[in-house]
This record gives sequence, structure tokens and C-alpha cells, in this order.
Amino acid sequence: MDPNLKTAAESGNVSQLYELIERDGNILRRFDKVEFIETPLHIAAEKGCIGFAMEILNLKPSFSRKLNHRGLSPMHIAVEKRQQEMALRLLEVDKDVVRVRGKNGETPFHYLCKLEDQHRLLDRFMQASPECIGDVTVQNRTALHIAVESNRPDILKVLLRSLGKEEYYHEVINRQDEDGNTALHIAATKNQPQMVRLLLECKADKQITNLAGLSALDVSRGSNNRENITILGREFIPRVSNLKYKWRKRIVECARKSSSLIFHDMDNISGDDRNALLVILGLLLTATFQSALSPPGGVWQGDDSSSNNSTVYGEPKLPGTSMMNRYDFIYFYIPAYIVFIVTFFLTLDLLKPFPQGFRTALQVLLSFLAICFDQSISLIAPTSVKTECFDCVMWDIPFIC
Repeated sequence: MDPNLKTAAESGNVSQLYELIERDGNILRRFDKVEFIETPLHIAAEKGCIGFAMEILNLKPSFSRKLNHRGLSPMHIAVEKRQQEMALRLLEVDKDVVRVRGKNGETPFHYLCKLEDQHRLLDRFMQASPECIGDVTVQNRTALHIAVESNRPDILKVLLRSLGKEEYYHEVINRQDEDGNTALHIAATKNQPQMVRLLLECKADKQITNLAGLSALDVSRGSNNRENITILGREFIPRVSNLKYKWRKRIVECARKSSSLIFHDMDNISGDDRNALLVILGLLLTATFQSALSPPGGVWQGDDSSSNNSTVYGEPKLPGTSMMNRYDFIYFYIPAYIVFIVTFFLTLDLLKPFPQGFRTALQVLLSFLAICFDQSISLIAPTSVKTECFDCVMWDIPFIC
């Protein structure tokens, strides 16, 4: 690097930068020809020269992702040197710089998870790029692994709170590194009862074993940490919950693929076709909603007193519930449910070109209609099993679509 350019970057002298550019118009282009090199932006990030850094980014946006000879980007250095304002300005220019993989596959977000008193920057990073929490290093470690390894329970708490809002929650919290260790294994190895509790409260799977065949409880027993042994032995998380999660994950994946095919290229539909489709969808919504109000075969009559309750084939029949048996009910209402929900979201998607106020009002009304449909089926369902089934579908599909 030209010594004068390095001096200008260290002092944040923008005027000197342009004097050098005037003398040699290719002074910044040369950095693009080298794969790993320290740029003026790296220096400015280290020194906290925000004005100079913004000018360099204006001229050479590619520098924000350039790695130096240590495998670090300017954002890595800003985080490492605790230059918070610099990091925030770099984030404003390109939110994805928090996910640039450097040495060992670590991102600036991973670096941040090792430091204390950086909660403000941590929150901003996760707001700008929520996916960064799922990024892994070359050792297949997530930010959770790094926070636990660095003994940062405060950071772990923030990560878990943010992660709870994401659909890939279970995947990240139970991610195994190259040795098969989850964040819970590391917390057990480090004798960190507080972090063990945090992870268990967030449904970390303590049944997972590493490549050595050890669970988190086995690791704690090996280090003879009585407090961790007590916590892991008491906080039982049944395998059933994890099996339920795996099934739900598979259903969501299949439904997401289907929805991508259904909703593909919806924005290119002409106005006349859109109006015709809205009429058809309105008829479908009406027909399926009517099936919830008037189930085939009607409902059991009588009041709610115990004397009027009856049992058919060992199944209790309450007044107001469908006369269909449990299997016929499922075979009829699951297709009806799917028709209603798909029609519901197609209708919402077709409303995009309408004025915002009118569109928002219709979306709210349609949402209330969906709730009424769900509750109607719950009320007439022969058993609570069907209620749970439909509630699962009802509340999963919005996240899919």
C-alpha cells in the first residue's frame, strides 16, 4: 500500500485521499487485483475514521467484503477493535457484511459473541440480518457454541431470546459441531450451570450424543460436576417432543415447496384475470365455511346436561358436535381445511394491487373469518384429537406461506 494512502486512512484525511487519486487514478483499483490484502477501509475501520471509511465505500463498495492477510474484513476489525459507531455505519451501507466469513469461517457476528458489553451492537446485527444466528464456522459451530465457549451467558440469553422468533429454532439450538457437540455439551464441559439451565429452558435436546457417544449428562458425570448432573438429571425433555418437532418440520417443508409452486408469478396476473380469480376464490371460501356451519349429517341435538350425552361405538357424543364418526370427520374436514387455507392465502396475495387502506381492512376481515372457521370446526369436532390436529394446521400454515 502507498505509504501516503495509509497515512490518509489512519488520520481520516479525505482531502489527501483525493490528492492521491488525482495523482494516480488507479490507486484504489490495484487492491482488487489481490485476493487477500489490507485496504484503506481496513485501516479506517481500525482507527474509527468514519468519514474516510464512508468515502472509500462510496468509491469502492467491494472493499466492505475484502479480506486482509489475517482473513478479516473491515467489519471484523471494527468489531474486534470495539469501534461500535464504525460497525453501525458499515451495517447501514450493507447489512450482509455481518455474515462475511473470514478466518476459520467466523463472521463478524461470531466475533461479537465473544465480547462483553456489546448488547446494543448485537441487537442491531440481529435486526439487520436475523439469518446470521444460523451461520456456522468451519468447525460447524454456531454463535451459540461460541457464546458458551467464551463464557458469555449474557450473550447466550440475547441469542436465545432472538432465536425463539425464528422457524429454524430447533435446528440452531441443537446444531452439532465437527465433534458432534451441541452448545449444551460445551456448557456441560465448561461447568456452566447457568448456561445449561438457559439451554434446557429453550428446549435444547439433552438426548443428543456426540461422536464419542456421550450426552451432555455423560459429559457432566465425566467432569464430576454435581450441579450440572442435578440439572440435567432433573430437567427431562421427552423424545416425544423432538419426534413431534421432526414430523412438523417435514410437513412444513413439504407445504413450503407446494406454496412456492402455487404462489409463483402471482404478480404478473392481469387485472381481468385477477378479478375473475377473486370471484372463484370467494365462492370457495363461502362453500368451505358453510361446511363448518352445517356439517354433513348435521349435529347431535339436545342440551348440555349429562343425561342427554350419549356414546356411540365407545365414543362420547355431545350436543352440538358432528354426527360423523371420528374417521369420516377427518376425511371430510382435512381436505376442506386445506381448500380454505390455500384459498385464504391466494385471496390475500391477489389483494396486493389494491390501495393499502382497503387492502389492510380486507386482510383483517379475512383473518377474523379464518379464526371463526377454525373455531367452528373445533366446536363441532367429535373429539379433542381433531381439535389439536386442526389447530396445528391452522397456526403452522401462516408461517409456511
